[in-house]
Amino acid sequence: MPHQHRVLVVDDDPELHHFLAGELTVEGYSVEAVGTGQQALIRLRDAGWDLVLLDWSLPDFSGVEVCRRLRASELTTPVLMLTARDAVAERVEALDAGADDYLTKPFSIEELLARVRARLRRLPGASSSDDLLRFADLEVNTASHEVSRGGKPIQLTVREYDLLLALLREPQRVQERQALLHNVWGEHFVGDANLLDVYIRYLRKKIERPGLPSLIQTVRGVGFMLKQGEPKY
Repeated sequence: MPHQHRVLVVDDDPELHHFLAGELTVEGYSVEAVGTGQQALIRLRDAGWDLVLLDWSLPDFSGVEVCRRLRASELTTPVLMLTARDAVAERVEALDAGADDYLTKPFSIEELLARVRARLRRLPGASSSDDLLRFADLEVNTASHEVSRGGKPIQLTVREYDLLLALLREPQRVQERQALLHNVWGEHFVGDANLLDVYIRYLRKKIERPGLPSLIQTVRGVGFMLKQGEPKY
């Protein structure tokens, strides 16, 4: 029997709460819904959740704070933030807190379900023709999602991992910005394209080290590519 993905919906709006739970259940997901950040953190301490749909505005504390506490507890469950806030600074705040994706209200249920499917396709254990991908001294195990450079482990968020994998599958080839957005954020992504630059910056900070060749190159006006460059100092 195929694995039934478990999704936790966190929203204090009773109508949206029940609507999302109903739609996701119809799609074949195992769904539970709670209305506060405290309830969310209690439930998330139980293993086995595949995705969290998390509202920014909750009655006790914000979804951003839920993300921070979740990541501080070293829980890696992917988080899709739902919010009416649409400023770039607020998106960055959510992503910095540990959210993996961001969807602004009002949204279509079709887009939400597409984001959910895209995120669940990237869970550990997804099938792959090669378990081990290498470029220079960078290595990614696609079965365990372990990443290392020069034998030293690197901890990436789910989104950072997805972006690195997209670059690593076609090294030394320029990948256009729109193609990367579609590959990493899903084919229906219509958000702020600056999110790509934010995540490229995050990724560089983690995999590029002083004295070692740079690996992620910017091709101005086109996109990015994985290619050895001059060492960083």
